[in-house]
Amino acid sequence: MTGKPLSDRIALVTGASRGIGAALALQLAKAGAHVVAVARTVGGLEELDDKIKAAGGSATLVPLDMTDSDGIARLALALNDRYGRLDVLAGNAGVLGPLSPLGHIEPKDWDNLFAVNVTANWQLIRCMDPLLKSAPAGRAVFLTSAVAYKGRAYWGPYAASKAALDALVRAYAAECETTKVCANLFAPGPTRTRMYLGAFPGIDPMTLPTPEEVAKSIVPLCLPECMETGKIYEFRTGKFLEFRTPA
Repeated sequence: MTGKPLSDRIALVTGASRGIGAALALQLAKAGAHVVAVARTVGGLEELDDKIKAAGGSATLVPLDMTDSDGIARLALALNDRYGRLDVLAGNAGVLGPLSPLGHIEPKDWDNLFAVNVTANWQLIRCMDPLLKSAPAGRAVFLTSAVAYKGRAYWGPYAASKAALDALVRAYAAECETTKVCANLFAPGPTRTRMYLGAFPGIDPMTLPTPEEVAKSIVPLCLPECMETGKIYEFRTGKFLEFRTPA
């Protein structure tokens, strides 16, 4: 990537205090975007801000819990008042939840997982849609997982939430077909993050790609030149997955 293809663009990244979210926020800032970094952890956001400033970029820090639907709505209003548009929406925030047989899952854990992984992203789409459509080339990317369609034992709640997210984003993409907005999903696969290592504590982290490597592959989906929409980009294979409609 040469130059600053996102110069003068506004990019919102959720879950931006660490892992892939922080790495993506930094990469978008390096690409010229002013980053609106959203996360619960203030310390992590401040560390990100230092890195962005050191790279010559700029950011607005937004401490916000993604289960705060009213907070997301207020953020959309603030973005509208200040910029009148949103060029990039990166829905990265997510939780793994308990890895357990379905019969052992507590309702409160199920509800929280869907609140963060599904409902929060619906609220983002709901509130940011007018801003994305006000941009010259609005781009939305949401992080998903291959477990959404693999039927892996003990991963039921997380898999179900990602399957719901996939359906949500692809429906949104279809609704935007006659607009300048493109919406896609990105499946990073195994990555050297706290979430992945928490699920697989025995794995050698040095065998996994870093969040920085993954983030660099997300940036092209955020550019105006990306005309793909309603698809899943798989980091492991480096291509968009093909969906086939049943006969």
